[in-house]
Amino acid sequence: MFINPKTDFAFKKIFGSQQSKDILISFLDAILYQSTSAIADLKILDPYQAPRIQGIKDSFLDVKATLRGGQTVIIEMQVLNVLGFDKRVLYNAAKAFSIQLDVGEDYTMLNPIIALTITDFEMFPHSPKVISSYALREKEELTSYSDDIELVFVELPKFQKGLDSLSNLSDKWIYFLKNASTLRSVPPTMQSESALNHAFAIAEQSRLTKDELEILEKREMFLHDNRNAIRYAEQKGRQEGRKETMIEIARQLLDVLDAETISVKTGLTLAEIQALRSPTLSA
Repeated sequence: MFINPKTDFAFKKIFGSQQSKDILISFLDAILYQSTSAIADLKILDPYQAPRIQGIKDSFLDVKATLRGGQTVIIEMQVLNVLGFDKRVLYNAAKAFSIQLDVGEDYTMLNPIIALTITDFEMFPHSPKVISSYALREKEELTSYSDDIELVFVELPKFQKGLDSLSNLSDKWIYFLKNASTLRSVPPTMQSESALNHAFAIAEQSRLTKDELEILEKREMFLHDNRNAIRYAEQKGRQEGRKETMIEIARQLLDVLDAETISVKTGLTLAEIQALRSPTLSA
């Protein structure tokens, strides 16, 4: 059995530990550079982003690395679609860009930032693209202002390929992220990729210590509870929204139908309908 790479603990263990350099290089090559082996080397960094100015919000990323040319990649795996997440992505990218300079250093020393965000929900439901990239562009002519900050998103729910349909390395990595926890062994179509094999080896549940298993279980429970809370809130909101609609319909029927018929048509109780009728009577 394999641990779920979508939990923050597992994602950091697989992609962000010092033994994971080959895994991270292969993954970033596949997602950012279409599997062209563009990354010769990288350095995995502490993902904590301390603010330069007192009072500025701290940031905690899942994985952070610098490429050989000085470019920084920050990576976040997000399972829950929480309010303001889109702004958090932009905030973390801007902070990673700005904290490069010490006092007195020239702006020309700033290196590009890529913020790679993997989501277990759809961020851009109107687009069918699994991988999307955003940068600063002129609105009408789409000319580039700067490529120094690039936002790249991988939306896992949009990826629907099965094992037999994986055509390139990016497909295989996305399949790994989405489905590793459901597999019992490394699929034959992935066994030729050494970095993927290494990732599966790290993700083997049997290799985790007792403490690591306990941490993983707590993170899984946290995600499960929060996912259920979000679903409940959405359902409650839909129910309340529907009830508001039924109340408005009932108000329009007060002068033409009796309370029993309105109750059947709207699902409101007789007491609720009487409460709506009372102001009319008193008027």
